[in-house]
Amino acid sequence: MSINYSDRIPNNVDLSADKTLQRALEHWQPHYLRWWQEMGPDESQKLDVYLRTAVSVAPDGWAHFGYVKMPDYRWGIFLAPHEADRKVNFGDHKGEPAWQEVPGEHRANLRRIIVTQGDTEPASVEQQRHLGLTCPSLYDLRNLFQVNVEEGRHLWAMVYLLHRFFGRDGREEAEALLERRSGDQDNPRILGAFNEKTPDWLAFFMFTYFTDRDGKYQLCALAESGFDPLSRTCRFMLTEEAHHMFVGETGVGRAIQRTCEVMKAHNESDPQKVRALGVIDLPTIQRYLNFHFSVTIDLFGADISSNAAMFYSAGLKGRFEETKLADDHQLRNMSYQVLEVADGRLGTKEAPALNALNERLRDDYIKDSAGGVGRWNKIIQKAGIDFELKLPHKAFNRRIGTLASIKVAPDGRVVSEAEWAANVRAWLPSDEDRAFVASLMGRVVEPGKFAGWIAPPTIGINKQPVNFEYVRFN
Repeated sequence: MSINYSDRIPNNVDLSADKTLQRALEHWQPHYLRWWQEMGPDESQKLDVYLRTAVSVAPDGWAHFGYVKMPDYRWGIFLAPHEADRKVNFGDHKGEPAWQEVPGEHRANLRRIIVTQGDTEPASVEQQRHLGLTCPSLYDLRNLFQVNVEEGRHLWAMVYLLHRFFGRDGREEAEALLERRSGDQDNPRILGAFNEKTPDWLAFFMFTYFTDRDGKYQLCALAESGFDPLSRTCRFMLTEEAHHMFVGETGVGRAIQRTCEVMKAHNESDPQKVRALGVIDLPTIQRYLNFHFSVTIDLFGADISSNAAMFYSAGLKGRFEETKLADDHQLRNMSYQVLEVADGRLGTKEAPALNALNERLRDDYIKDSAGGVGRWNKIIQKAGIDFELKLPHKAFNRRIGTLASIKVAPDGRVVSEAEWAANVRAWLPSDEDRAFVASLMGRVVEPGKFAGWIAPPTIGINKQPVNFEYVRFN
C-alpha cells in the first residue's frame, strides 16, 4: 500500500525524501492498523469523533480540530524544532555537540530506552479499550478517544526512531511493539503497571492523572538526551501528554465534586449510605488513589540503579529540567538520600547521586502529584466536608526493589503481615469496591447529559459548549 506522506502522515521529518524509511513504514502501517482494529477502542470504528490532530510544531497552531473516524486518524510524526549548536548537557560527554545519529557504543542502550517508552503507548490503549462502552458522557467519550489516538501517535513517534536509526533491529522491535499485549500471560507488556486492568472510569481518571504523569517525567528526562532526535521527539510528545493529565485531574475532581454535592444535599457521610445514593464515596476514591499512585511509582525503577547511572553518564537520559539544576551535571562526587530497610524498619541513607537518579526522578514526580491532590481537597473543603485525600508514603505497596520485601502502611509505618492483611481492604480497592464502581458505569451518550456519579466539566473542548455533540453515532 502506497502512503501519501504529506496527507496521510503529517510530518516534519521529510518522509517523502527518504525511500528506505518509506518502505519500512509502508510495511509497518498495515500491521499497526490491524492492531488498532483488534485492540483499539471497542465498537468505535464507525464513529465520527471530534478530535485534535497534530499538524505542525508551531506553538500557535500545532493542532487541527474536526470530526474524524479513528481508523482514518492522521497519525503524524513530529519533532520539536532543531536547535542549532545544541550540546550534550550532562554526563561524560557534557559540552560535546548533540548527536544527530546513534553513537555506536550507545546503540543497544538507546534502542532499549526507546522500546521501553514505545511499549507503554499501545499498552495503555489496550488497557482502556472497553471503557467507551460505559462512558459517563459524550464529553468523556471524546476525551478517552483523544487519549487513545495520541497514545497511538506517540507509538508512531518511537517507531519512527526505531525505523530511521536502528536498521533491521529497529524494524524487528517495531513489529514486536504490536505483538505484545497488556496483561497477556505469555507475551505481556514490558512494565508491570501496563499489564494492570483499567476496568472503570475512576480507574481511567486515576491512570491518566498518575500513570500519564510518570510518562511526563520519563519524557522530560529523555527530552534532555544527547541523542537529539530522541530529545526533539519527546519534547513534542509532552505537548500532547499535558491533555492526558488534564483529563485525569479534572475527571477525578468531577467525581469528587458530584459526591460532595450528594453528601451535602442528603446530609450524609456514612460511606455505605453515600454509595446507596449513586455516587462514589470518598474512602473508595482514596483507595483507588493509593493503588494507582503506588503502582505508578514502581515504574521509576529500583531506588539504586546501575543502569540509571550508565544512561546518565553516557548522556542518554537526564534528570527532570536538567539544564536548570545548579551542579556540575556529572554527579561523580555527589550523593542523594534514598530509603533503606534495616532490621525490618524504614530509614534513609546517602547513596551516590548517579545511582540514585531513579529515586530523584520519583521524588520530583511525587511533589508534582501532590499538587493535584491538593486541588481535589479544595473541592472537598469548599463543600464543608471533613475529609482529606492524601498521597500514601512512597514505600507503600511497592513491588520492586528492597521495599518489596516489607509491608508499609499508607502513613509510612512498617507493619506485620498480619496487620497488613487486617487492613488492606481499607487501604487498597477490594473486589467489592471495584464491583460497586463498575455498577455505576452505565453508558450516557445524549449530548449534554452526564452519569449521576460525575459532575459536568466547567468548560468544553476547544471553546465548544459542554453539550456539544463530541461523538456522532452513525
